[in-house]
Amino acid sequence: MGLVNLLLVLFYSGNFVFSQDDGDTLKYIDLGEITIKDVRNFQDIKRLAAIQNTYIYSGKKNEIIDLTKKDVSLSEKYGRQIFSKVPGVFVYDMDGTGNQMNISTRGLDPHRGWEFNIRKDGIITNSDMYGYPASHYNIPMEAVEKIELVRGTGSLQYGAQFGGMLNYKSKLPPRNKEISFESINTAGSYGLVSTYNSLSGTIGKFRYYTYFDKKSISGYRRNSDSKYDAENISLYYDPSENLHIKLDWSHSNYVIHLAGPLTDAMFHTDPRSSTRSRNYYNPDIHVPSLKVDWVINESTKLRFTSSAVLGFRNSVMFDKPTTTADTINAATLQYNNRQVDIDQFNSYTNELRLLHTYSFLNHKSTFVTGFQYMNNDLHRQQLGKGTTGSDFDLSIIDSIGYGRDMHYKTSNCAAFIENNWVLFPKFSLNTGMRIESGTTDLTGKINYYPDDHLPNTIKHSFPLFGINAEYQLSATNNIYAGWSQAYRPVIMKDIIPQSVYEVSDKNLKDADGFNLEAGYRGRWKFLKWDITAFYMQYNHRLGTLAQNDSLGNLIIYRTNIGNAKTKGLEFFIQCDLYFENKSSLSFFTSSSYMDAQYHDATIRSGNNNVNIDGNKVESVPTWISRNGMTYRYSIASITLLSSFTSESYADALNAVQPNATGATGLVPSYHLLDMNVSLELTDNLRLQLNGNNILDKHYFTKRPQFYPGPGIWPSDGRTFSATVSVKI
Repeated sequence: MGLVNLLLVLFYSGNFVFSQDDGDTLKYIDLGEITIKDVRNFQDIKRLAAIQNTYIYSGKKNEIIDLTKKDVSLSEKYGRQIFSKVPGVFVYDMDGTGNQMNISTRGLDPHRGWEFNIRKDGIITNSDMYGYPASHYNIPMEAVEKIELVRGTGSLQYGAQFGGMLNYKSKLPPRNKEISFESINTAGSYGLVSTYNSLSGTIGKFRYYTYFDKKSISGYRRNSDSKYDAENISLYYDPSENLHIKLDWSHSNYVIHLAGPLTDAMFHTDPRSSTRSRNYYNPDIHVPSLKVDWVINESTKLRFTSSAVLGFRNSVMFDKPTTTADTINAATLQYNNRQVDIDQFNSYTNELRLLHTYSFLNHKSTFVTGFQYMNNDLHRQQLGKGTTGSDFDLSIIDSIGYGRDMHYKTSNCAAFIENNWVLFPKFSLNTGMRIESGTTDLTGKINYYPDDHLPNTIKHSFPLFGINAEYQLSATNNIYAGWSQAYRPVIMKDIIPQSVYEVSDKNLKDADGFNLEAGYRGRWKFLKWDITAFYMQYNHRLGTLAQNDSLGNLIIYRTNIGNAKTKGLEFFIQCDLYFENKSSLSFFTSSSYMDAQYHDATIRSGNNNVNIDGNKVESVPTWISRNGMTYRYSIASITLLSSFTSESYADALNAVQPNATGATGLVPSYHLLDMNVSLELTDNLRLQLNGNNILDKHYFTKRPQFYPGPGIWPSDGRTFSATVSVKI
């Protein structure tokens, strides 16, 4: 009946609007507000268009996650819920509820998503692509309208990361209102309080969007409290229909108490326990940017962006193994001094992109070309002697300064071109290449390392190629396939010796390799799907070897240890059923199978070098499966999500039994259940109840080997929250 009512309204309103008098003047009659109630066909997972803005996505594995009405705990930022319908996403729970997102795909390292080219509205947010590619910028999910994810075969256009591109698209200001206000407020378990407030609107040719977000929580574990704030100002100016200018400034900052790693015995006794009460971590990041979009004509578009990532990654920690307790020193009657580490980021990116559509073989083909220039200076200060206090204090008390004080400066140029050849009405082929060329210079001092051994110059020079194809079986179904080369620069962590016993290879090689994929996606009646097979080759992985120096002393040699390959399947299937009583039922499976192995690889074990050919790559579960259902009736909906992750190894030696500190050993499988309930009371008022890990499963996702400390970091148990969203 809803469709019939809608047609009647359109028919009668059309007759009124287009009736004319003798003067050929339009008459307008205000019909007042009409409300049509029916089942909303909301799709929270979509695909990118073949050509969008100045990008080509034809023939590439991609997803769009629409967060505007998705039943998910936005404030708590649970990755398994947000990326539930993207098969193969591994979520590393490390920073507690609502803080940084740590994800990976296809067997890559999830640490702060540093295998992805991470962007906000197309602007790069990775802190330093060549020194520390993690994204310490932490956007509030309440500010995000959509998330775009493109796998590694699309990397030639935006950067050469193996994982691909992850783009958070912010909400836009309304064009029909001068001022609009939105407030999203959440309260939940363990003292969670979060408030997000935004103002936006359009005044003539100017548009604006600004928000403020603030959040605090005492934490699931003892000594795991955190405080977070984020701000943004986006100013738009549209001098014409074809020219758009955006000036943007974004900032995120949080301080989290790090509860410390646990041993296996500690975890099984009490997963909420803490081994540290004086450890803190604080990323404070600013991302200013300028973007200019110019539609030159119907066939040609130009985009210029200039941006920076500025800020700090700070930590003050008693940085010792789990088995070393942080207690009062009997000699001084005080705690031991903590270690202060500070990374200062000064990363600048300029990018110019041109898209042009032209006629070829009587079909419209498209090419994209562009140039990117990066100039970064990572100033790393580590091993500072901090205070004996217990609060967040970055001051150092030693006049000598920092044990490591270095600059890692990179200048890099990249040029790229990709062409979408429409050879037949249903078949298109993409060919592309990217040339990377740059230099990194490391200078500074390390107290325990000879001064003449530290300076290092690293050249980055790569020609990268790729090819993709897509065949349209019908208007809604297509087959796609692609192959694309990628590389990952040697980063600062790889070349800095961590102790007097370590020596870093002066000729470290950047990791390189390729992504290969083929898939079938589409929809038919009540079904939609995307099924993909992939293979990823990752060469020159970094690790350590045991060697002897010229005097016969044992040294730990940091170098390229060998290669790894990951093959697998990713499949997403969803069924949507609609009923006459204004209700609908949707259920899905989003699962992946991964087989990640080392080959031609050797690694240090004790004082020996061990061949690890055939060993599983660490932190790569064979199966990740998320399955869910959503039932909607009138204004209400309920979503259940079941998430399963199989066991994985913590190290390349594939140790099964845990060691004394809990840093190595098997990571057990875990199965979680979440439930979200929402009420869409009006278009401007929404209530939501969230139950996360409602079976209270005690689990952990990874045994990290470095930050935030080797050992077990338990993930959150059962939590509840309630959210009220208001728009005015």
